[in-house]
Amino acid sequence: MAEVDETIDRALDAVGPRLKRLRQQRETTLTALAEQTGISASTLSRLEAGLRRPTLEQLLPLARAYGVTLDELVDAPPTGDPRVNLRPIACGDGSTILPLTRRPGGIQAYKFVLPGGAGEPEPRTHEGHDWVYVLNGRLRLILGEHDLVLQPGEAAEFDTRTPHWFGAAGPEPVEFLSLVGRQGERAHVRAAPR
Repeated sequence: MAEVDETIDRALDAVGPRLKRLRQQRETTLTALAEQTGISASTLSRLEAGLRRPTLEQLLPLARAYGVTLDELVDAPPTGDPRVNLRPIACGDGSTILPLTRRPGGIQAYKFVLPGGAGEPEPRTHEGHDWVYVLNGRLRLILGEHDLVLQPGEAAEFDTRTPHWFGAAGPEPVEFLSLVGRQGERAHVRAAPR
């Protein structure tokens, strides 16, 4: 039982730095996060500094605000089927990619979180077909000669051999889903509204 308690203690001790890193990656202030979560800025500061242990009532709104699962927030150990326990990939530019599928071939699903204030667009091409759907924020999509800004709830579909680039359309981060068929597969729509 002491070993379980140690594991829990280590996981909870690591939450503070993880919370601070998430807030900094999203370029959010303690005050803005306090408004979004209903947790006071001073409590958030103590949580990030490790001076206070988080409760479930605090972790739930923080996970919602950051768009992550509780498992990701506390870095829970893997359990069950390893194919289901997919971990986010932090990129050097401040973006995060969360694989949502892990199977060979076929269409792959990802959730992207891009920081605000995107740099200079560098369009790229590759084999495949992409479908994107914006969850939060505004997504700037350079697609060939087009410079588009997609709002939450909007989607785009394109052949990835067309030069393309994604970035936040302003100072706020953007979150979007991406379905990518590496060999040009397209998602099959079986039902569509009239």
